[in-house]
Amino acid sequence: MAIEIKAPSFPESVADGTISKWYKKEGDTVKRDEMLVDIETDKVVLEVLAEADGVMGSITKEEGAIVLSNEVLGTLNDGATASAATAPAAAPASAPAAAPAAAGEEDPIAAPAARQLAEENGINLASVKGTGKDGRITKEDVVAAVEAKKSAPAAAPAAKPAAAAAPVV
Repeated sequence: MAIEIKAPSFPESVADGTISKWYKKEGDTVKRDEMLVDIETDKVVLEVLAEADGVMGSITKEEGAIVLSNEVLGTLNDGATASAATAPAAAPASAPAAAPAAAGEEDPIAAPAARQLAEENGINLASVKGTGKDGRITKEDVVAAVEAKKSAPAAAPAAKPAAAAAPVV
């Protein structure tokens, strides 16, 4: 029997969240209360735990997806179907392992508020060093990058007149 993995009920002031990290892949063995996924809102990071022992079934919402309160994220096959699901899942395990590494390089983990601020200010998140948990990019990191971007153009014009003055001497 499959158990639905759902996003938790968000507080009244939170409309949605972003899946920031899946800790399990399809076919992985899961123990009760083991962390499955992190959902990041503009205020907190929520951890979704396994309700029972079993095998990770399908993942319907990938990392980076926006989810609503109580939305289904995937399925967990309970212990009765765990042994049947483990054998077929063992063969294709090498292919999915390469995909998360590539996805992580393309899209750094950042808080939704940080992503929005970066987009509004034309900041490439790949160029921002994250200071949050596990290197996550926080809103403060993006604010620092915006300030650095604003101060850099101001310094560049000052350098040009000095360079133009050098040939005159």
